[in-house]
Amino acid sequence: MGKIEVGEIFSISDEANEEQEVEVLGVMTIEGTDYVAVAFAEDVKQETEDDIDIFFLKVDEDGDFSAIESDEEFDKVSAAFDEMMDEEEE
Repeated sequence: MGKIEVGEIFSISDEANEEQEVEVLGVMTIEGTDYVAVAFAEDVKQETEDDIDIFFLKVDEDGDFSAIESDEEFDKVSAAFDEMMDEEEE
């Protein structure tokens, strides 16, 4: 898999093993590890004022997604994403 770009749509399996389409909202590298911020594609398309759920996934060297395992790692990625979004709004 090549470089992941903002706006790309992927299918991932949820806990019930059902396919869900997610759209990439942000891509970042923290301490040598790549992460993506994604949201359900259907939620992104609706363009409402409501908040949408954003998920962070780790990208391995093969380009596969995996869940973030620890709260500490999640907090680090979430803070970096918030900072990135704040910079884009300026």
